[in-house]
Amino acid sequence: MSARRVVLWRHGRTAWNLEMRFQGSTDVALDEVGLAQAERAARDLATLRPDRIVSSDLDRARTTAQALADIVGLEVDTDPALQETYAGRWQGLVRAEIIALDPELYARWSEGADVRPGGGESRTEVAHRVSTAVRRYAAELPTGGTLVVATHGGAARSGIGSLLGLPLEHWAALGGLVNCAWSVLEELPDGRWRLVEHNARSLPEDVVGDEA
Repeated sequence: MSARRVVLWRHGRTAWNLEMRFQGSTDVALDEVGLAQAERAARDLATLRPDRIVSSDLDRARTTAQALADIVGLEVDTDPALQETYAGRWQGLVRAEIIALDPELYARWSEGADVRPGGGESRTEVAHRVSTAVRRYAAELPTGGTLVVATHGGAARSGIGSLLGLPLEHWAALGGLVNCAWSVLEELPDGRWRLVEHNARSLPEDVVGDEA
Protein backbone atom coordinates (compact mmCIF):
# COMPACT_ATOMS: atom_id res chain seq x y z
CA MET A 1 0.00 0.00 0.00
CA SER A 2 1.42 3.38 -1.02
CA ALA A 3 2.01 5.82 1.80
CA ARG A 4 0.38 9.21 2.04
CA ARG A 5 2.92 11.99 1.73
CA VAL A 6 3.02 15.53 3.14
CA VAL A 7 5.32 18.22 1.77
CA LEU A 8 5.87 21.12 4.19
CA TRP A 9 7.07 24.00 2.02
CA ARG A 10 8.50 27.25 3.36
CA HIS A 11 7.55 30.44 1.50
CA GLY A 12 9.92 32.41 -0.71
CA ARG A 13 12.02 35.34 0.44
CA THR A 14 10.60 38.63 1.67
CA ALA A 15 12.23 42.00 2.27
CA TRP A 16 12.03 41.31 6.01
CA ASN A 17 13.84 38.00 5.53
CA LEU A 18 16.62 39.89 3.78
CA GLU A 19 16.76 42.43 6.62
CA MET A 20 16.65 39.63 9.24
CA ARG A 21 13.49 41.05 10.81
CA PHE A 22 11.30 38.81 12.93
CA GLN A 23 8.18 38.46 10.78
CA GLY A 24 6.00 36.23 12.89
CA SER A 25 2.38 36.65 11.87
CA THR A 26 2.98 40.04 10.21
CA ASP A 27 1.68 39.89 6.64
CA VAL A 28 4.74 40.63 4.51
CA ALA A 29 4.73 39.99 0.74
CA LEU A 30 7.37 38.14 -1.27
CA ASP A 31 10.08 40.26 -2.86
CA GLU A 32 11.25 39.74 -6.45
CA VAL A 33 13.72 37.04 -5.39
CA GLY A 34 11.00 35.29 -3.40
CA LEU A 35 8.65 35.26 -6.38
CA ALA A 36 11.37 33.71 -8.55
CA GLN A 37 12.13 31.14 -5.84
CA ALA A 38 8.47 30.16 -5.66
CA GLU A 39 8.18 29.73 -9.41
CA ARG A 40 11.34 27.63 -9.59
CA ALA A 41 10.36 25.39 -6.67
CA ALA A 42 6.83 25.02 -8.01
CA ARG A 43 8.13 23.51 -11.25
CA ASP A 44 9.87 20.79 -9.25
CA LEU A 45 7.03 20.14 -6.82
CA ALA A 46 4.55 19.90 -9.68
CA THR A 47 6.20 16.64 -10.72
CA LEU A 48 5.00 15.09 -7.44
CA ARG A 49 1.42 15.50 -8.74
CA PRO A 50 -0.07 16.82 -5.52
CA ASP A 51 -3.66 15.95 -4.75
CA ARG A 52 -4.22 19.02 -2.61
CA ILE A 53 -2.52 22.31 -1.75
CA VAL A 54 -3.17 24.13 1.51
CA SER A 55 -1.49 27.28 2.72
CA SER A 56 -1.15 29.68 5.57
CA ASP A 57 -3.42 32.63 4.89
CA LEU A 58 -0.48 35.05 5.06
CA ASP A 59 0.39 36.55 1.69
CA ARG A 60 3.95 35.23 1.45
CA ALA A 61 2.82 31.62 1.87
CA ARG A 62 -0.34 31.98 -0.20
CA THR A 63 1.58 33.51 -3.13
CA THR A 64 4.15 30.72 -2.92
CA ALA A 65 1.39 28.11 -2.99
CA GLN A 66 -0.33 29.79 -5.92
CA ALA A 67 2.79 29.36 -8.06
CA LEU A 68 2.33 25.59 -7.74
CA ALA A 69 -1.44 25.72 -8.09
CA ASP A 70 -1.13 27.56 -11.41
CA ILE A 71 0.96 24.71 -12.82
CA VAL A 72 -1.03 21.72 -11.55
CA GLY A 73 -4.51 23.22 -11.87
CA LEU A 74 -5.54 22.96 -8.23
CA GLU A 75 -7.12 25.49 -5.89
CA VAL A 76 -5.24 26.74 -2.83
CA ASP A 77 -7.12 26.25 0.44
CA THR A 78 -5.97 28.69 3.12
CA ASP A 79 -5.92 28.05 6.85
CA PRO A 80 -4.79 30.48 9.59
CA ALA A 81 -3.69 27.45 11.65
CA LEU A 82 -0.67 27.26 9.33
CA GLN A 83 0.54 30.80 10.11
CA GLU A 84 3.95 31.54 11.53
CA THR A 85 4.45 31.98 15.29
CA TYR A 86 2.84 35.10 16.68
CA ALA A 87 5.76 36.88 18.35
CA GLY A 88 4.07 39.88 19.97
CA ARG A 89 6.37 42.83 20.53
CA TRP A 90 9.26 41.14 18.69
CA GLN A 91 7.54 41.32 15.33
CA GLY A 92 9.27 43.73 12.97
CA LEU A 93 12.44 43.92 15.06
CA VAL A 94 15.94 42.75 14.15
CA ARG A 95 17.96 40.55 16.50
CA ALA A 96 19.87 43.37 18.19
CA GLU A 97 16.63 45.20 18.96
CA ILE A 98 15.05 42.06 20.41
CA ILE A 99 18.08 41.39 22.62
CA ALA A 100 18.02 44.98 23.88
CA LEU A 101 14.31 44.67 24.66
CA ASP A 102 14.18 41.15 26.17
CA PRO A 103 17.70 39.77 26.70
CA GLU A 104 16.80 36.93 29.09
CA LEU A 105 13.69 35.87 27.19
CA TYR A 106 15.57 35.89 23.88
CA ALA A 107 18.37 33.78 25.36
CA ARG A 108 15.90 31.16 26.61
CA TRP A 109 13.98 31.16 23.32
CA SER A 110 17.24 30.76 21.37
CA GLU A 111 18.13 27.74 23.52
CA GLY A 112 14.86 26.07 22.54
CA ALA A 113 12.86 26.70 25.72
CA ASP A 114 9.08 26.65 25.37
CA VAL A 115 8.66 30.34 26.15
CA ARG A 116 6.49 33.00 24.55
CA PRO A 117 8.61 35.13 22.17
CA GLY A 118 7.63 38.75 22.63
CA GLY A 119 4.69 37.61 24.75
CA GLY A 120 3.28 35.65 21.81
CA GLU A 121 2.88 31.92 21.17
CA SER A 122 4.97 29.13 22.60
CA ARG A 123 6.52 26.49 20.36
CA THR A 124 4.18 23.80 21.66
CA GLU A 125 1.14 25.96 20.90
CA VAL A 126 2.34 26.50 17.34
CA ALA A 127 3.17 22.82 16.96
CA HIS A 128 -0.30 21.79 18.13
CA ARG A 129 -2.20 23.99 15.69
CA VAL A 130 0.07 23.17 12.73
CA SER A 131 0.23 19.41 13.31
CA THR A 132 -3.51 19.21 13.98
CA ALA A 133 -4.22 20.95 10.67
CA VAL A 134 -1.74 18.79 8.75
CA ARG A 135 -3.17 15.57 10.18
CA ARG A 136 -6.69 16.67 9.29
CA TYR A 137 -5.85 17.45 5.67
CA ALA A 138 -3.65 14.37 5.29
CA ALA A 139 -6.48 12.14 6.50
CA GLU A 140 -8.55 13.34 3.54
CA LEU A 141 -5.94 12.21 0.99
CA PRO A 142 -6.45 9.10 -1.12
CA THR A 143 -4.10 6.20 -0.51
CA GLY A 144 -0.70 7.20 -1.88
CA GLY A 145 -1.82 10.83 -2.15
CA THR A 146 0.35 13.92 -1.73
CA LEU A 147 -0.48 17.05 0.24
CA VAL A 148 1.59 20.21 -0.20
CA VAL A 149 1.45 22.65 2.73
CA ALA A 150 2.83 26.14 2.12
CA THR A 151 3.79 27.55 5.49
CA HIS A 152 6.64 29.20 7.41
CA GLY A 153 10.02 28.16 8.78
CA GLY A 154 9.26 28.13 12.49
CA ALA A 155 5.76 26.75 12.03
CA ALA A 156 7.07 23.94 9.81
CA ARG A 157 9.84 22.93 12.19
CA SER A 158 7.54 22.88 15.22
CA GLY A 159 4.91 20.99 13.26
CA ILE A 160 7.45 18.41 12.12
CA GLY A 161 8.68 17.87 15.67
CA SER A 162 5.13 17.23 16.80
CA LEU A 163 4.22 14.97 13.87
CA LEU A 164 7.30 12.85 14.50
CA GLY A 165 6.48 12.58 18.20
CA LEU A 166 9.82 14.05 19.21
CA PRO A 167 10.21 15.47 22.73
CA LEU A 168 10.42 19.25 22.70
CA GLU A 169 14.06 19.22 23.78
CA HIS A 170 14.95 17.40 20.55
CA TRP A 171 13.17 19.75 18.13
CA ALA A 172 16.32 21.86 17.82
CA ALA A 173 17.97 18.86 16.13
CA LEU A 174 15.90 19.73 13.08
CA GLY A 175 17.71 22.43 11.14
CA GLY A 176 15.80 25.41 9.84
CA LEU A 177 14.30 25.61 6.35
CA VAL A 178 15.78 28.09 3.89
CA ASN A 179 13.37 30.10 1.79
CA CYS A 180 11.35 27.90 -0.58
CA ALA A 181 12.88 24.65 0.71
CA TRP A 182 10.65 21.82 1.86
CA SER A 183 10.49 18.76 4.06
CA VAL A 184 8.71 15.54 3.18
CA LEU A 185 6.97 13.21 5.60
CA GLU A 186 5.45 9.82 4.84
CA GLU A 187 2.77 8.07 6.84
CA LEU A 188 3.73 4.72 8.35
CA PRO A 189 1.27 1.79 8.43
CA ASP A 190 0.58 2.41 12.13
CA GLY A 191 -0.38 6.05 11.48
CA ARG A 192 2.88 7.56 12.67
CA TRP A 193 4.99 9.77 10.41
CA ARG A 194 8.62 9.59 9.32
CA LEU A 195 10.82 12.33 7.87
CA VAL A 196 12.23 11.34 4.47
CA GLU A 197 13.52 14.73 3.24
CA HIS A 198 14.41 17.89 5.15
CA ASN A 199 15.40 21.37 3.96
CA ALA A 200 15.37 20.04 0.40
CA ARG A 201 15.34 21.93 -2.86
CA SER A 202 15.49 18.86 -5.06
CA LEU A 203 12.94 16.12 -5.59
CA PRO A 204 12.66 13.19 -3.17
CA GLU A 205 14.23 9.93 -4.39
CA ASP A 206 13.59 6.37 -3.27
CA VAL A 207 16.16 5.09 -0.75
CA VAL A 208 17.94 2.00 -2.04
CA GLY A 209 20.20 -0.15 0.14
CA ASP A 210 20.46 2.28 3.04
CA GLU A 211 21.90 -0.46 5.28
CA ALA A 212 24.18 -1.99 2.66
